[in-house]
Amino acid sequence: MIHLQNIEKVYRTSSVETLALNNVNLTVRKGEFVSIMGPSGCGKSTLLNIMGLLDVPSKGEVRIDNEATVNLSDKQMAHFRNKKLGFIFQSYHLINDLKVLDNVELPLLYRNSNAKERTRLAKAALEKVGLSNRMKHFPNQLSGGQKQRVAIARAIVGEPEIILADEPTGNLDSAMGNEIMDILLELNSIDKTTIVMVTHDEQMARKTHRLVRLFDGSQVS
Repeated sequence: MIHLQNIEKVYRTSSVETLALNNVNLTVRKGEFVSIMGPSGCGKSTLLNIMGLLDVPSKGEVRIDNEATVNLSDKQMAHFRNKKLGFIFQSYHLINDLKVLDNVELPLLYRNSNAKERTRLAKAALEKVGLSNRMKHFPNQLSGGQKQRVAIARAIVGEPEIILADEPTGNLDSAMGNEIMDILLELNSIDKTTIVMVTHDEQMARKTHRLVRLFDGSQVS
C-alpha cells in the first residue's frame, strides 16, 4: 500500500544543510498497522509527511497503492491525497468556529458530494467514534479525548484506505490514550484500514503489527 525507496530528505538554508532522512526503505502492506518510533528530531514526522504527500523527498521514490506520485501535479496530488489518505494530528487541528459536525464534513467539501450526503457520512463517522451526542458542540466545549475522536472521525469520513497518525495519543492521559488506540485498532481490524502511527509510547507501539525505529534520520530496525 505504501512503498518508499531510497528516501532522502535534506533541508537547506544559505549556511546550513540538515539531513532529516537518509536512505529509508520501507514497505507497508495493505491492512497493516505500523508504528514509527525514535527520539525527538530523528525524522519521524518528516517521514510521515512524505508518506502523506505533504512533503516531497530530496531523493527517492514514493508509491501509494502502486502509483508513483512524483509526476502528479499539485491538483492531482491534492485529489489523490483526499481520496486515499486520512490524517490525525497530535494537536487535533480542529476549527474552533465550526461545530463538530461541520469539522468532520470538511474533507468532503473537496469532493463532488451534496450537503445531504456530506451530513450523512459525517454523522456515520461520529457514530463510529462514539460522539453522536456531540455533533452540535464546538471544539472548545470538548475534552482532549473528545477532540481527538472528532479528528479521527474527520480522518475516516471519506473512507480512506490509509490513515497517517502523528502522536495521536501524545496529548492525552493513559486512560483516554487507550480509548483512542482502541478506536484505531478497531478501524484496522474491522475496516481493514492501513495505519501508520508515529508515537513515543512503547506500550501503544506494541499493540500494532510492526515497529519501525528511526535514529538520526536513518532506519535502524
